[in-house]
Amino acid sequence: MPIRAMITPVTPLQQNCTLVFCVKTMKAAVIDPGGETPRLLKALADHDLTLEKIWITHGHLDHAGGTAALHEATGAPIEGPHPEDAFWIDQMDESAAKWGMPDARSFTPDRWLDDGDVVTLGETEFEVRHCPGHTPGHVIFFHREARFAQVGDVLFQGSVGRSDFPRGDHAALVASITGKLWPLGDDVAFVPGHGPMSTFGAERRSNPFVADAVLGR
Repeated sequence: MPIRAMITPVTPLQQNCTLVFCVKTMKAAVIDPGGETPRLLKALADHDLTLEKIWITHGHLDHAGGTAALHEATGAPIEGPHPEDAFWIDQMDESAAKWGMPDARSFTPDRWLDDGDVVTLGETEFEVRHCPGHTPGHVIFFHREARFAQVGDVLFQGSVGRSDFPRGDHAALVASITGKLWPLGDDVAFVPGHGPMSTFGAERRSNPFVADAVLGR
């Protein structure tokens, strides 16, 4: 496989922060550094990895709260999310106080992402899909050759993301899952924002919210 990945749950909400790296170059990206920056830096050092990118699926505190600290510690550029999530990032300091996570801070991405963009890591690349619904600017990262995706809070094993936050939209979320994720292939293994990994095929068969049988497909 051209890439490898390690999942590190962070913050009291146990958000799946993923450290993914190019096997040839040992250059890494941290996807959704919600917090616990010293722990993430130690993981990079322990595996002799060079942090090349910081990728953000969406602007919620538990996924992006440690972004500013990780950027300051490493200089790695921040890519993502889609600009429609700027309002979540802008209110991060306020959210941090509300949720008792004082280390979380707002930031400005070096690159906003949109549907169809490509992000590079070492000698490999990931495709970006804009998947609104949980938040309006949510994106996912897909590695075609490895059949691997990081989907944030769009889809979970046996569930889907909440849509009751500001500018959430359940119909849009279902459309993102069925229109953007399912076409990537049933064999794709995905890391959700929380909880265990699954595959798109398994969720199409049994997920009570978006299974083919539930949606009449």
